[in-house]
Amino acid sequence: MSEEAVLTEVDGNVLIITINRPAAKNAVNRAVAVGIGAALDRLDAESDLRCAIITGAGGTFCSGMDLKAFVQGEIPHVEGRGFAGIAMRGARKPVIAAVDGYALAGGMEVALACDLIVASASAQFGIPETKRGLAAAAGGLMKLPRQVPPRIAMELALTGDFINAARAYEIGFINRISDGPAIDEARVLAARIAENGPMALIASKAVISESHEWTEADMWDRQQAIVGPVMVSQDSREGATAFAEKRKPNWQGK
Repeated sequence: MSEEAVLTEVDGNVLIITINRPAAKNAVNRAVAVGIGAALDRLDAESDLRCAIITGAGGTFCSGMDLKAFVQGEIPHVEGRGFAGIAMRGARKPVIAAVDGYALAGGMEVALACDLIVASASAQFGIPETKRGLAAAAGGLMKLPRQVPPRIAMELALTGDFINAARAYEIGFINRISDGPAIDEARVLAARIAENGPMALIASKAVISESHEWTEADMWDRQQAIVGPVMVSQDSREGATAFAEKRKPNWQGK
């Protein structure tokens, strides 16, 4: 029986999602796309889960689309979520990419679809599609210039060259460089996030993710529509009470 293409485990309030095709450098086939999409559905559905980490088995993150599977007719997309089950639509809750080895082509686009990125010192990133006469159409050309300076994004897209973790951190593409495996530092970051109010996490992510599309005239009203329920929630009162009583909050997610 073949191994599962995507593995999941729960660590406290964190869902860890592992692309499990090390022999294929964790290339994305249909099973990987479906597995990631299902894991993100679980993340949003289970109230005890506050955030997720996506990583790859065998010392590499993801080498992109599985071209052999594609030639055989597999489409590594999920309806409504896009490539790899995440490129078009991720989760409402925060998702961290933990990148070891290579995050290339579609693999980099999976990382781009995550909210935060932690990388090992030896990690390499790139969208080399132009070297094959292709284009990074799973979000690379649209999302990268929103996450790094547009001229840097243009250079990476047109040359197809790779960058290392140090350069990725320098241009603001990744959050942290891990001394060891990326998952170690990603767990630390995820634990910090998971300590916080679940409603506040979802609302904060939504405003940061969506506000670039808002006009000056409507941005305050649109923000209020998202954060208003948080400000009058039971959790907001619990957070203030816990601070005054010098204890950890007991979040209810309501």
